[in-house]
Amino acid sequence: MSKEKVLLAYSGGLDTSCILKWLLEQQYEVICFMADVGQTEDFGAARDKALKIGASDVVVKDMKDFFVEKFVWPAVQMGLIYEDRYLLGTSLARPCISKGLMDVATQRGCSYISHGATGKGNDQIRFELSCYALNPTVRVIAPWRMETFCQRFQGRSDLLEYAKRSNIPVSATPKAPWSMDANIMHISYESGILEDPSVAAPEELYQLTHSPARAPDTPTVAEIVFKSGLPVRVTELVSGRTMEKPLDILAFLNKVGGEHGVGRIDIVENRYIGLKSRGVYETPGVTVLHCAHRDLEIYCLDREVLRVKKYLADRMADYVYNGYWYAPEAEYVRKCILESQKHVSGKVVVEMYKGHVMVTSRESINSVYNQELASMEVHGNFTPYSATGFIEINAVRLREHHRVFGTANMTKHFSRTESDMKLI
Repeated sequence: MSKEKVLLAYSGGLDTSCILKWLLEQQYEVICFMADVGQTEDFGAARDKALKIGASDVVVKDMKDFFVEKFVWPAVQMGLIYEDRYLLGTSLARPCISKGLMDVATQRGCSYISHGATGKGNDQIRFELSCYALNPTVRVIAPWRMETFCQRFQGRSDLLEYAKRSNIPVSATPKAPWSMDANIMHISYESGILEDPSVAAPEELYQLTHSPARAPDTPTVAEIVFKSGLPVRVTELVSGRTMEKPLDILAFLNKVGGEHGVGRIDIVENRYIGLKSRGVYETPGVTVLHCAHRDLEIYCLDREVLRVKKYLADRMADYVYNGYWYAPEAEYVRKCILESQKHVSGKVVVEMYKGHVMVTSRESINSVYNQELASMEVHGNFTPYSATGFIEINAVRLREHHRVFGTANMTKHFSRTESDMKLI
C-alpha cells in the first residue's frame, strides 16, 4: 500500500527540517516545496538537506516576478497599509506562496499540505485560508497545533535535541536573538529580544536599510511614472538610469531607499488571532512607491472619491493581513478600488534623504487641480463673496449649540496637574 503524500512548505531551517523528519516518522511520503519570493536563501543547500533527511523530492519555484506583479504592485495601486503603518510585506507573500503550494500539490497528487507556522501567529491563518479558498478539499497538517507534537516539542531546545538524535544538520552559526522573514518586498523581525516592546532593536538587526544617521549627505532624486495607479517607470534623475520592469523598479528603489534609511518601522500591531505583537520592518522600495502614489491620488481624485477609496483600502488591508486575499469580499473591494485608479496616471518626483522620502513635484493630465482657481493672485471663476453664504449655512448648528449649551471650553479638558504628569 502506497503512502499518502504530504507537500511541506519548507524553509530549510530548524523547525521545518524537524517537521519533515517527524512527518516521515508518521509514515507519510513528504515532498518539500520552496517558493523563491526574493529571500536570501541557498536553495541548493536546503534541497540537499531535505533529501538527506528523507524527502522524496524538493520543488523550488521561482515566484519573484509573480509576487511583485500580482501582489506587491496591486497593493501599491490600492494603497494598502495596515493600521496606518505596516505595508503588509509578509501578509502579501503568503497568498502568493499558497498559490505555488497548491499548484504543486495538485501536480504531485498530494493529499495533504503541511507547514511550520506557530499556533499564536498570523501565518497559519493566511496559509490555510488561502489554500482552502484555492482547493476546498485539501487537508492540512499543522504540527504546532497538534497535541502530540506540542507535548513532545516545547520549543527550540527540544527541536535541537531531536535534530541531534536524528542526524539533522543544524547551522553552526549562532542564532540571532530574534526571528526573521524576508522577501523582495521587505524583511520582518520579531520574537526573542523584540518581545519586550521597551527594548530598542539593535542596529545590527537591520539588513535592508542603513541607519539614517549614517546615510549619504546627498539626496537621491527619482521620477516615478504611474499608469492607472501602477508604477510603470522609474528614472534616477542625476544618472538618467531608467527601470521599467516591476522587479527592476522594486530592486532599484530597495537599493537607493535602503541606502538612505527609508522604510524602517518599529511597531506593536494587532494580530488577527487576538494577540498584540511587536514587529520591526524594513520596506524601503514600497515605502517610496506608497508615498508617491498617495500624492498622485490626492492630485487626481475627487475629494469624496478619495475618502471612500481610503475607507475601502483600510478594509482591504485588513483582509490581506487576516488572510482573506482570495475571499469574495476582497475580490469585490479590489474591483471597487480599481475603478478609482483609472485616472491616477502621471509622474511624481521624490527625494530620498536620511530616513525620509518627500514628494517634490507631480504632473498629470488627469489632475483636478486648477491652478487659476486655486491662485491667490486672481479670482478666476471663484466668486469670493459667495463664501459668506457657505459660512453662514455651516455656522447654523454651531450657533444653535451655543444657544442651548453655551460656550464650549475645550481647554479645560487638557489641563494638567502634578499628579497627571507622573509616569505610571
